[in-house]
Amino acid sequence: MKPSIRKPVVALVGRPNVGKSALFNRLAGRSISIVHDEPGVTRDRVSSPCNLTAIPCDLVDTGGIGALADADFSEAVSTEAEIAIDTSDIILFLVDAREGSTPVDQAIAQQLRKAADKVCLVINKSDHQELDHVAGDFAGLGLGDGISVSAAHGRNIRLLLGAIDSRLTPFAESIHEAEEASRITGLKIVVIGRPNAGKSSLVNAILDDDRTIVSEVAGTTRDAVDIPYDRAGERHTLIDTAGLRQRSRMDTSVEVFSAMRAERSIRRADLCLLVVDIAAGISAQDRKIARLVQKEQKPCIIVANKWDLYHPDAPRSARMEEAEETIRNELFFLHYAPFICVSARERQELDRIFGSIKKVREGSQKIMGTGELNRLLSDALRRNPPPTSKRHRRRLKILYGTAAINDRYAAVPVPLYILFVNDKRLLGDTYQSYLENTLRKENPSLGIPINFSVRSRRKPERQ
Repeated sequence: MKPSIRKPVVALVGRPNVGKSALFNRLAGRSISIVHDEPGVTRDRVSSPCNLTAIPCDLVDTGGIGALADADFSEAVSTEAEIAIDTSDIILFLVDAREGSTPVDQAIAQQLRKAADKVCLVINKSDHQELDHVAGDFAGLGLGDGISVSAAHGRNIRLLLGAIDSRLTPFAESIHEAEEASRITGLKIVVIGRPNAGKSSLVNAILDDDRTIVSEVAGTTRDAVDIPYDRAGERHTLIDTAGLRQRSRMDTSVEVFSAMRAERSIRRADLCLLVVDIAAGISAQDRKIARLVQKEQKPCIIVANKWDLYHPDAPRSARMEEAEETIRNELFFLHYAPFICVSARERQELDRIFGSIKKVREGSQKIMGTGELNRLLSDALRRNPPPTSKRHRRRLKILYGTAAINDRYAAVPVPLYILFVNDKRLLGDTYQSYLENTLRKENPSLGIPINFSVRSRRKPERQ
């Protein structure tokens, strides 16, 4: 694995509900972290490039330290924040102007004073100038005067950016090298699935790092977490998503918002890893999520997780045969997607994931030319002519075909086959499946969906 030169990291830390996620979204220039009045909404470290500073850097939004609404996660979230602090170059320590200095703020400040030279005190929720006088209340934290801002309303954000830039200056010389290294970009790979299928465990196993919180409690991951991952000289982005449940079973507005983020993550990804719990079997929710992948026409690999728990005493060949039968029967509409059996917990067969990704990516580059496509369509029509429509009393004629690539599928191209026909109403689902199978037999394109756009020949205008 080729080491990369990283950009400086700016971590946002503080107790819950002081506005870290709101400031993170403000500095990132887009809505990434979930902002909600419920304390402890951000549980994982969420990272994003910051494009507002003069010197490029990476932002890290952490879970709130201490006093969480659900204490079961307090130790894990605190660990996440401490890791971000240890690996950051600049720390933005957020406090709440409305509530003043609290015992939790003082406890955090005591830890941060060990690295006071890289700490910038940010007094958030200073929505009006009248609140600026409370800055003196935080003098006892021993971290300087602080900068009064309002992340929600954008007040004094430029002043804060200037303070960040002044601390980033020592890193300016290495930024150019980091930008050159980042030009070797890989794929945006989204890890999607129902709650507790093992998505975060899989991401952690790939990274060999406890980057996201893993818990037996379903729904631990709430944000869609973008995680840079260097492999073979390429900088991929792994997107760990919230598990998608049925809307009727979602407990809070935060969970509904998390599901919306997960769905958007599928749209912006280059490739989907659909994680299913093979030991528990394929559920209706697995099929629903798979349908979403199919609807978005995304390249896909099915990851059958918890393989170590799937009939562990049976011979491997019998286990594999039964797993394939289950997956192909239950997810038949993703017939183009290869599947691999892994155990994230035991870190078994993980190399096969990127082996499959490589095969999908390489196969996607073999796009059928216009001449080859039309010869293939002509042979298909000759071998198996389309039936005459009883309703329209005519037979389908394919006049011409061509392949087009949408710009948003540049990394892993997904071709759209445009068919010009005499009347698109004559192309039924059965014959369209036949054409798809014919094209796939000639060009398997592992993991890549085949999509048709059928256009009728324009009738001549009557004189």
